[in-house]
Parts: sequence; structure tokens; C-alpha cells
Amino acid sequence: MERWITRGVAALVASGSIALFWTFGVFLAVPWRENRMLSLNSVEWQVLGIPLLVGMAVTWGALHILAIADRETSPRLYFAICVALLIASAMAVLGGMSWTNERIA
Repeated sequence: MERWITRGVAALVASGSIALFWTFGVFLAVPWRENRMLSLNSVEWQVLGIPLLVGMAVTWGALHILAIADRETSPRLYFAICVALLIASAMAVLGGMSWTNERIA
């Protein structure tokens, strides 16, 4: 039972990280669409950097919480969940970008 509680907390933290990556994708869509990624001003860098860096930190935290429950007892499950979280994070960025592009067009 204790392992499932830890996994549940890790899932909640991971969902927060996915939300932050979605937010990063929302803010990334406009400069990406306008092909001006190399000419962003300081405010745009902050708007992009905060959800990206905080999302990576929260993902790291979720993986460490999950490691408490599964790293030693079932390393394959831990590795599979790490890969799934990586894929879900990338899909969240793409989802945020597509959501913004639908609103712009």
C-alpha cells in the first residue's frame, strides 16, 4: 500500500510537470511560427524559460519520488515510466503549440 501512495504522489507531480510543458508549448508557438527564435527579447526569454526550467525541475522531482517506490524493487517499471514521462512531456509541448496555432489561424 505504501508503494501505491508514493506512486500516486509521483503521478500528481508528473501531471504538474506535463502542464508546465504544455504551457511552454503555448508560449513557444508564436515565435516558432514567425521564425524569430533567435531574435527573442528578454521578456520572451523569461516567458519561455520559466515554464521550461520549472517543468524540468518538477519532472526531476517526480522521477525522484517514483524512485523511492520502484527504482530498486522493479527497475524495468521505473525505466518504462521514465520513458513514458519523457514522451508525454514532448507530446505536451507539441499539444500546447498546436492549441495555440489553432487559436491564431
